[in-house]
Amino acid sequence: MDFFPIFLKVNHKQILVIGGGDVACRKVDLLLKAHANVTVVSPQLHPHLQMLLEQQLITHIDQPYQSSQLSGADQVWATTDSAELNHQIYHDASALKIWTNVVDDPTFCDFITPSIVDRSPIQVAISSGGTSPVLVRYLRERLETYLPQNLSLLATFAGKQRQRIKQHFTTVDERRKFWEQFFRLSAVENAHTTEELEAAFQQLLTEENHCSGNIYLIETGHDPELISLKALRLMQQSEYILYHDDVADVFIDLCRRDADRERCDHKNIQALTENLMQQGIRVCILATKDNHRPCIRKYCASHNGIFVPIFG
Repeated sequence: MDFFPIFLKVNHKQILVIGGGDVACRKVDLLLKAHANVTVVSPQLHPHLQMLLEQQLITHIDQPYQSSQLSGADQVWATTDSAELNHQIYHDASALKIWTNVVDDPTFCDFITPSIVDRSPIQVAISSGGTSPVLVRYLRERLETYLPQNLSLLATFAGKQRQRIKQHFTTVDERRKFWEQFFRLSAVENAHTTEELEAAFQQLLTEENHCSGNIYLIETGHDPELISLKALRLMQQSEYILYHDDVADVFIDLCRRDADRERCDHKNIQALTENLMQQGIRVCILATKDNHRPCIRKYCASHNGIFVPIFG
């Protein structure tokens, strides 16, 4: 590894950003989200930084860079458009043992910033060590489609239930199994409020048998580009794929690679799904709009399943 992956706590740390342009704007915004105390050194400020200054969110040193400005800094970011100046900043800061980042120049970095998928408090960081930013962006886009938008809600809720779960389950294994079942519930995957999560939480606590699968009914249509991000995420999570004769192969190929697949018709699909769900398996039913039949949709709804129409 060229860089050791780490999440750094910078709240209330003194962060010095040298440079006042577009690049500085992006870095300052991220640092403020992490509650850092940010000082920007630059004779000129980008309008966005000027706005932050007027809102008293940052401090401004209206001067060219001088090494004396490093005094008291916990971390330094060099974002000027001069490579020579950025390198000088790095050497000056290194002499004071201050962690420094020279933007877009990994050779002169004590640390680098990854591409981030932010579902705070859940964060996913991706880095190529500066070698392939386009590939990193592609991976982040893939992860954005896979991770549910309510992940922040789930993480915040789960964090507040830790003591409550300890009082109900005495062993780590019991608690782990409970959370595995909880996060797999359709009601949880589809939740938009804390109240919905609380209802699912209480119901699962009172059930003797937590082993139950999920059912997803995905309407495929005929154009794969019309599949929604939500449908793709559920297709990737499913462990068993049931599909009708008229579903094109391209939709089946979009499903999880190691999932079991079985062609079936509306006559036996309910029996197959019931058996699989009793085994705790996530079942995805692929059907065109013409062939998902009201009885299948009704069955899906009766089992708290998720129906995703062609336009999401």
